[in-house]
Amino acid sequence: MKSLATIYCTGMLISFIGTLPLGTLNVLAAQMAVNEGVSPALWFSLGVLLVEMCYVRLSLVAMSWIRRRQKWIRVLEGLMVITIFLLALGSFQAAANPGRHSGVVIGAISVSPVPRLLTGILLSAINPLQIPFWFGWSTLLFQKKILLSRNDHYNAYIMGIGLGTFTGHAVFIFGGHYFVKTLSMHQSLVNSLIGLVFAVTALVQLTKLIRRPICPGRPG
Repeated sequence: MKSLATIYCTGMLISFIGTLPLGTLNVLAAQMAVNEGVSPALWFSLGVLLVEMCYVRLSLVAMSWIRRRQKWIRVLEGLMVITIFLLALGSFQAAANPGRHSGVVIGAISVSPVPRLLTGILLSAINPLQIPFWFGWSTLLFQKKILLSRNDHYNAYIMGIGLGTFTGHAVFIFGGHYFVKTLSMHQSLVNSLIGLVFAVTALVQLTKLIRRPICPGRPG
């Protein structure tokens, strides 16, 4: 059984790495830090991570319900492979079209009078990419027995995710224009590497799924 510290660090590492590719939320946090100061940007990031933690918790409950029904286990694993393949495809598309949608959103939010905590909550709530991202990674952790269907595991995992997201945003907030400019120059490479990692992970999991015999009584 993995320790709670291991689960916490795993969630933090996945979340931190997932926050580094340039996107609407982290670039907006950096822009806020430059134009409005560090405090509004930190409140914005807090709103983002609160919604993300809620989404992760809901996805964990859904997966626990599915995994208690043996006939759905292979379906869940198949969905995990599809999800990771889609994440890989999204990363490769982002590499081919860097910064395609961020500008319009940033321009609209920069003149908005909405409190930055609420801005972070609203933008994070309508961001659909985090749902398949965490569904795929959490399923993989369940499969590897790193994460178990226990509240203490869930709490450690979610707290790690929150800190990872906040730390990732802090890189952009305190780096300001320097990090945005530097990462923008290499963003296609970053997204390509992340897409490659997702693609290899999906291929490995697909190979294991195909080779594994169907065992209705196999524990989840």
